[in-house]
Amino acid sequence: MEKHLHEKSGSFTHKQDDKLDKACHMPSPKCTDVDVKSADTETENREEETEKTEESPPCDPEYSLAKVSEEIDRFLSTPSGKSDDSVTKEIPNFVEKFLDLVEAKIVNYGSGEGPTKWSQNPDGDASFLEALDRISKLTTPSGDFESESEHASSLNRIGSVLQKAMSFLEQEFRSLLEDSRCFDPDQCDSSKTKQDSDRCVLPSTKSESTGDVDFPGYSNDVVSDLSRIAKAMIKAGYETECCQVYVIVRRNAFEESLNRLGFEKLSIDDVQKMQWESLEREISTWITTFKQCATVYFSGERNLSLAVFSDHPSIAPSLFGNLARGVVIQLLNFAEAVAMTKRSAEKLFKFLDMYETLRDMVPAMDGLFLDESACELKAEISSASCRLGEAAICIFCELENSIKSDTGKTPVPGGAVHPLTRYTMNYLKYACEYKDTLEQVFKDHQKVERVDSASKSEYEISSQGNNQVEAQSPFSVQLTRVMDLLDTNLEAKSMVYKDLALSSIFLMNNGRYILQKIKGSNEIHELMGDQWCRKRSSDLRQYHKNYQRETWSKVLGILRDEGLNVNGKVSKPVLKERFKSFSTMFDEIHRTQSTWVVSDEQLQSELRVSISAVVIPAYRSFLGRFSQHLDPGRQTEKYIKFQPEDIETYIDDLFDGNPASSTGRRKP
Repeated sequence: MEKHLHEKSGSFTHKQDDKLDKACHMPSPKCTDVDVKSADTETENREEETEKTEESPPCDPEYSLAKVSEEIDRFLSTPSGKSDDSVTKEIPNFVEKFLDLVEAKIVNYGSGEGPTKWSQNPDGDASFLEALDRISKLTTPSGDFESESEHASSLNRIGSVLQKAMSFLEQEFRSLLEDSRCFDPDQCDSSKTKQDSDRCVLPSTKSESTGDVDFPGYSNDVVSDLSRIAKAMIKAGYETECCQVYVIVRRNAFEESLNRLGFEKLSIDDVQKMQWESLEREISTWITTFKQCATVYFSGERNLSLAVFSDHPSIAPSLFGNLARGVVIQLLNFAEAVAMTKRSAEKLFKFLDMYETLRDMVPAMDGLFLDESACELKAEISSASCRLGEAAICIFCELENSIKSDTGKTPVPGGAVHPLTRYTMNYLKYACEYKDTLEQVFKDHQKVERVDSASKSEYEISSQGNNQVEAQSPFSVQLTRVMDLLDTNLEAKSMVYKDLALSSIFLMNNGRYILQKIKGSNEIHELMGDQWCRKRSSDLRQYHKNYQRETWSKVLGILRDEGLNVNGKVSKPVLKERFKSFSTMFDEIHRTQSTWVVSDEQLQSELRVSISAVVIPAYRSFLGRFSQHLDPGRQTEKYIKFQPEDIETYIDDLFDGNPASSTGRRKP
């Protein structure tokens, strides 16, 4: 008999070539207790053992995996070290049989159909995992036989089978993660079996902070299988391999989810080169994606990791934190790239949308990460928010430069609202819809503002009802600066009109437009305050008076009595000249001011009413007192072109912006 046989009875003889022949033949257990006497005696025993083996029926149930497992359990439960008779504990023969059966089971799994072989036989899966647990224990036995060189081949055999088993489990773990996800929302709502095995969500899984949160596309059974495999691999010392597979598959799944939302990974150069229309769409997609991740995806992903690694609670938070951090950093990189793009006024609102998204999503993610990871992510988010906030402030402050640089000398036809006024007020109206956000941004970045101590004192306002002085907020100060600059610009533009009456109409139009915009926006009105609005209304009344004085005071001067009486009698030549002058002047006013524009209907009506109120009574009185001094007939018709009713009709033509023909005798 060859010398590689163990010299102690019951030792494990490793013959790789005939291991499959032994799969269904097991030597009698009594052979394991024979004492070592001599080489000849051992040879005889081996020959008898071979004969008995050849006589054993193949695949005897006595030697099934369950039966051999019992022997393994008894062996593993035997105290390590030397026994009472000082015989070294050895690896018995039935371990080889056990390994053969496990190896055969791995081969049997591999012959199954479909990418995932697991869960086709739940009872078999459970016994297989139990067997792997026994092999794992055999690789790290206690006692001193592990150090003996004669057992090296046996231990290598055990390690080889364990490695094959772990390789198989790794493949199954990957297949379950990759092939068991559901992307169809309709399918994910189905629950056809009593065990809900075909469901794609797990509504019973709860998050401490968000209530009921589903797993991301896995059924109860699949998550249970994943957990069992993960437990087996980690227990066998394959934690690194298990975690690596999990992270890779779930990272790829996350990328797929982001792609389905339309989010595309873009470099800084890509973002810098994009046209604003395209970038605006990307920003909208980014906002949707970030909100979906923070409120849905991360919660589900955290629950999945906790469930899969439920037996190792220290692993799940780390895996989830690393996965989520990678996604968040990718999203934040896009935000910072956007903040680096060239500043322009139309970008303000999207920048603020992004700022609000980052601000509002931080609380939504509270409780999902470990303290260290949470602090790191919050710092990253705060940095991106800061960049967006600074960019938003710079864009808003550029509005000042836009107003200052608008020095065009071409008057707006008809004294209408200037495009600069419309642009500025609409811009402010939309900006003030973000009032709270802009207040926060300006407060956090006061150093960006160009407000020195002198300008601060300039914009202090008194609190009503007491003598305290309350300083305006940084954003309110900035808004006041913009309004003052706009007023100054409009005053300069009004000087372009040679007709002072039209200049007043221009200021009235623009002032009224500004006031209506402010009163129509609670946000701006709150920032500017009632005191500012009252001052603006007072300015409008003064513009109105200026218009009346420049236009109609001359008309009313014609209708005065002074200079008509000569030697106590009405002078007909003077009277005729008065009627003629009135008709000519009114006709000129009608023809000119019909082309002027007052687009605000209320202001237009107020102007017409005020004109009628001063002109018509004066004309009616003058006509009533002096018309009889003219000869009836042709002379009266020649000099008296208007009746009071005609005056009222023609006044209603003013400020329509439509050129009118001469009034003639009467308007049809």
